[in-house]
Amino acid sequence: MRKNKGAALNWSMIGVILTLAWPTMLEQLMQTAVQYIDTAMVGSLGTQATAAVGATTTVNWLIFSSISALSIGFLSFIARACGAGDKAAAKRAAAQAMLTVLVTGCVFTALTLSLSGVIPRWMQVDESIRPLSSAYFFILYLPMLPRTASIIFSTVLRAAGDTKTPMKAGVLVNIINVTLNFLLIYPTRTISVFSLEFTMPGAGWGVIGAAAASAISYAVGGCVITYTLWRHPMVSPKGQRLAPDMQILRPCLRVALPNMLQRFGTSLGYVAFAAMINALGEVATAAHTIANTVESAFYIPGYGMQTAAATLAGNAYGAKDKRRMEEMARMFIPIEILLMMLSGGCLFASAPALMRLFSASAEVILLGATVLRMVAVSEPFYGFSIIVEGMMQGVGRTRAPFIYNITGMWLVRIVGTWICTKALGMGLVSAWACMIAHNLLLFALFVIAYLRGTWNPLKENGIENTRT
Repeated sequence: MRKNKGAALNWSMIGVILTLAWPTMLEQLMQTAVQYIDTAMVGSLGTQATAAVGATTTVNWLIFSSISALSIGFLSFIARACGAGDKAAAKRAAAQAMLTVLVTGCVFTALTLSLSGVIPRWMQVDESIRPLSSAYFFILYLPMLPRTASIIFSTVLRAAGDTKTPMKAGVLVNIINVTLNFLLIYPTRTISVFSLEFTMPGAGWGVIGAAAASAISYAVGGCVITYTLWRHPMVSPKGQRLAPDMQILRPCLRVALPNMLQRFGTSLGYVAFAAMINALGEVATAAHTIANTVESAFYIPGYGMQTAAATLAGNAYGAKDKRRMEEMARMFIPIEILLMMLSGGCLFASAPALMRLFSASAEVILLGATVLRMVAVSEPFYGFSIIVEGMMQGVGRTRAPFIYNITGMWLVRIVGTWICTKALGMGLVSAWACMIAHNLLLFALFVIAYLRGTWNPLKENGIENTRT
């Protein structure tokens, strides 16, 4: 009887995991689909246009990963409050999240717009495309405040177990983005569909049109998610004070700060990594940009499961339920590895075809397909790291992932890429090999943390199961 009860519990856990994970996966799938469409549309304008858009992509990661790190602090706090049944604390934390959005959004708006003219130069972008790259960056960051709201408020909702609302908002953003791309990137032209011809109006703005479409859709998405949070029954900040509340902010920042330093440090590493690749020339930059876009779709299962892992780990920790915490980990890891094996296999098989969707250059296609097949082999290892890191985020243990990620990024990826590309004169393939070595190091470090049990505070504190 005991064995059957455990089996039933495991199946129930799978249902909970997938219920939380699938909306996030679908949301990320839609976002990636739009990235694919954006890249293909801009790619049709030529390799130079692709390079102008992609040259500052890693700066985008740097900025928004820092904002996402702030949201992890609120995720951990609110997930634990919900697990403990403390609705009042969850609402107070949501109000502090709103205050954080206002401050952070305004600061980053001023910072990004003021630096838009010099960032392409820092990124070693070719002089011929710097003005276009700078204009694209400036327009993209005009709606910085609503973009910040979208990131942090979506995380607040997910921490409360609501993953469907951010998904719906994401779908709306993507529909608006794609529609405006068709209207703003291309000039007015005649389109044939099933032998029927009609005139499609268009602004013909090219790369600037792609930036404007993204900016408008981001602004709408931020407003929608803010309105939804305000009306949410569990985590609405309505009626709460917007003044700083250190009882909430202190534990949130204690979790967020290491994660922020981690993401800032690794994203800064991505910037340095991209700058070294940009210096390899236009073909390497285009192949790297397209390959990054293609690869992002195949990480969707991993990061969708990570969100669910963080939420459920936080809930179990808040309820002080040691058995649920351990069962959750045992269920998450094999599911994640299986999903990443499937996605890696698909990426390996389809790499050349996917590259051809975004570029007509045989040189770019060959180079991009090569690096994609290299990274496809490492995906199951990276998937393990993603899950363990997510569980650690949910319980507020962000210091160890900070050390692991910074060490791997700067001592393996950046130093290795510098040696390969600068000292030895090697190309893009060597740079991606260093990236894979970084991922394998993370796998080894997170395996050790998992086997030792240092990820689980309930195990270390010896707390017994509280579930009846």
